[in-house]
Amino acid sequence: MAISLRRQGPSKFEQAADGSMTLIEHVRELRNRLFWASLGLVAGLIVGFILSKWVFHLLEGPYCALPSSIVDGKCKFLVLGVGDTLVLRLKIALWIGLIVGAPVWLYQLWAFIAPGLHRHERKWAYVFVAIAAPLFAGGAVMAYLVVGHSLAFIMEAGVLGEATQLEVTSYIGFVTTMILLFGVAFEFPLILLMLNFTGVVSAKRLISWWRIVVFLSFAFAAVATPDPGPFGMTLLAACMSALYFVAVGVAFINDKRKGRGKEIYADLDDDTISPLEDDREPVAAGDRVEVATVVEPPAPVSKPLPIESRFDDMT
Repeated sequence: MAISLRRQGPSKFEQAADGSMTLIEHVRELRNRLFWASLGLVAGLIVGFILSKWVFHLLEGPYCALPSSIVDGKCKFLVLGVGDTLVLRLKIALWIGLIVGAPVWLYQLWAFIAPGLHRHERKWAYVFVAIAAPLFAGGAVMAYLVVGHSLAFIMEAGVLGEATQLEVTSYIGFVTTMILLFGVAFEFPLILLMLNFTGVVSAKRLISWWRIVVFLSFAFAAVATPDPGPFGMTLLAACMSALYFVAVGVAFINDKRKGRGKEIYADLDDDTISPLEDDREPVAAGDRVEVATVVEPPAPVSKPLPIESRFDDMT
């Protein structure tokens, strides 16, 4: 018996792309995607709970390098609440679960929104996601190194003048906030490249903003960084400024590849008046000038009859 390998009909992706999928089918598709994404998060949470102790020992490295953290030959933290350590382990497991389960829930999210995008939009989405992951990882590593170098300075520059033991939840919150902040800040050049690749701004316009961007980078680092020392915010602002100039360089390459900047009015400002060619012949002193005919105004409408006379005519 021969088995037919031909598809029976269009796939769900094709139905969503050509608009043939009904509203109920879209809702069912969303329900299925959310179900598989939830399973991915649950599986990642289980893996994160198993790896939470190893990740905690990794995060406590900068603190344990301080002499004040060593008590009886072991690295010690202060614990204020009974359930603080368990809650902290669950938080670390949740962070790990989001990272481990990212391939599953990101794929489900992408599979739901991809049919609504054009082919070139999907291609650029792949490129930007492939760049975003290493940038975030680079920012996380940079934050970990910053914590290791600035933690001793922060504690010794305080009123006590020496390093002391830290409360465990506050310390882990400080480290994870630094990692998240640096990771998100390192995605800043992707926004500029997205604006350039979509044709919103050119590379010349981006490079003209360099003073504003550098100032805003330092202001953002000074306000958002939980590190009150000079190392964290200075390094974050310097990295954001360097990534900005790298993004501008890539934008120049993209503009050159697409031939931008060679238009007729590329060098003109937006408020410059376009010159118009005046091909009218000048009138000499002795030339005859025809005078336009004056149009007489229309005759006024006669005065309407009073209302009383109108009623008399009707009767």
